[in-house]
Amino acid sequence: MPSSIHRLLRALSRHGVVLIMLLAVQAAWAQGPGQAPGGMDRTLDVMLQALQSGSLPDFIAPGDAAFQSGMNQQMLEQVRSKLAPRLQQGYTSTFLGTLHQEGYTIYLWKLAFKDGLDDRLITMATKEGKVAGFFLR
Repeated sequence: MPSSIHRLLRALSRHGVVLIMLLAVQAAWAQGPGQAPGGMDRTLDVMLQALQSGSLPDFIAPGDAAFQSGMNQQMLEQVRSKLAPRLQQGYTSTFLGTLHQEGYTIYLWKLAFKDGLDDRLITMATKEGKVAGFFLR
């Protein structure tokens, strides 16, 4: 083994505990799978329930003014006709993390359906606690 690698391994073994602790702290700070911050999991649940029932008022309630005025019953029904049957069979939403883009916080979830067919990626754009965009990919 080259001496430089050997010295590195010795140094790591002496400081390995510190390195492991630093990695653990960094992982705890990072947002990832688990629960979305700021109650956004509840917002997602409300919107998915409204999608299943076809309730436009409930679907747009967490949205900002532009979101509320930009969504109509016909748009909701188009999405509902494709997804409501799958949602009613059961699903699991898994929070994946957040992105910060152009002043918005984007929340990401994986939506896995009990029917075993394709998953969906949900992206929910928010600003100042209000939903500005909701996309199923």
